Amino acid sequence: MPAMMTAAVFVEPGRIELADKPIPAVGPNDALVRITTTTICGTDVHILKGEYPVAKGLTVGHEPVGVIEKLGSAVQGYVEGQRVIAGAICPNFNSYAAQDGAPSQDGSYLVASGRCGCHGYKATAGWRFGNLIDGTQAEYVLVPDAQANLAPIPDGLTDEQVLMCPDIMSTGFKGAENANIRLGDTVVVFAQGPIGLCATAGARLLGATTIIGVDGNDHRLEIAKKLGADITLNFNKCDVVSEVMKLTGGRGADSAIEALGLQSTFESALRVLKPGGTLSSLGVYSSDLKIPLDAFAAGLGDHRIVTALCPGGKERMRRLMNVLAANRLDLGLLVTHQYKLADIVDAYDLFSHQRDGVLKVAIKP
Repeated sequence: MPAMMTAAVFVEPGRIELADKPIPAVGPNDALVRITTTTICGTDVHILKGEYPVAKGLTVGHEPVGVIEKLGSAVQGYVEGQRVIAGAICPNFNSYAAQDGAPSQDGSYLVASGRCGCHGYKATAGWRFGNLIDGTQAEYVLVPDAQANLAPIPDGLTDEQVLMCPDIMSTGFKGAENANIRLGDTVVVFAQGPIGLCATAGARLLGATTIIGVDGNDHRLEIAKKLGADITLNFNKCDVVSEVMKLTGGRGADSAIEALGLQSTFESALRVLKPGGTLSSLGVYSSDLKIPLDAFAAGLGDHRIVTALCPGGKERMRRLMNVLAANRLDLGLLVTHQYKLADIVDAYDLFSHQRDGVLKVAIKP
C-alpha cells in the first residue's frame, strides 16, 4: 500500500477540504519536494468560488518552499535534503511559445471542455500546480521537469522571505517590467494586495520616481509606502482619475498597473494614462472586459495594453532571490498570518474574507 500524505483538495465550488492522498511516485525528470511552507493565493480563492474551473479532487496551491525528498534519476545538479523553491508556473520550456520568447506559455493555451472534468475553456499556459496537476497545499509536491524548475534557496533567507518568489513577487515584478518604466516615470498601481504591493516595489527598483498606490484599505496603503509608493490614494475618499490628472499637471501617468482583475480598476487604469502610455494588466478576470471608447481614444491614443503570466523557471527564481539576498527588498512583512496545514480550511475562510488585516498566510505542514 502506498505511503499517504495530507493535502487540501478542491471538492466543489465553496469547498476546499483536507484529504489523504498517496505520496506521488517520482519519475526520472521529477523531484519530490517536502513542503515546509506554502501559502494561499487570490487565484486559489477564484478556484474555491468556482470562478476558475479545476478537476474535483485536485490538490490546490502553487507556491512551494521546501526540501528535496527524492530526485528523479535524470535530474542533475541537486541533492536530496537541499532547500528549494519552484515557480508557480513550471513549464518544460519545450513548447513553441516558450522557445519563441514567452517561457511561461507552455503547450496549449486553451483546454477543451471535459479534459479536466471542467466545462468550457480555460487558460493553462505553463501553470500546472493546482491547475492541471496536484499542487502545493500538501505535505509533498511532485515538481515536474525539475532540472528546469528547481531553484536552491540562498543561505540566510528564511521560508517567509522567499515565499513570495514563486508567484506574488514574480507576477508583481513582471507587471512593472511590462509597464515600460523609465527613469523618472510616474506609475499608478491599482490595488495594493500582495501582487500590487510587489508591482509597487518593482516600479521603484526600475526607476520610477512618482509611484501612486491606489486601494480602498488604508492599512495596505501604509504598507505600499514602505515598499516604494510616494503617494497613496484611497478610492473611497477621492476620484482617483481626477486626482492622478491633477498630480501630473493634466499629462496623465506614463504607466498604470492593474493588479486586481475588475472592470472598474481596468477602466480606471486606462483613463489615467497619458497618450502613448502603457497599461500593464495583471488581474485574473472572471468575466468579459469592455474597453470604453473615450478612455481608449477610439483606438487613436497610441496606448499599449500588455498582459502577463507569472514567469517561472529556475533562472527567474534565482534572480528574484538575489534581490532579497542583496537586501533590496524584504517581503517577509507581507506574511501576516501562519496556520498549520491541518487548519487550512480556517485559513481559507480568513483569507477569502480578508479579515484581520491579512495579506498572505504562511501554511506550515
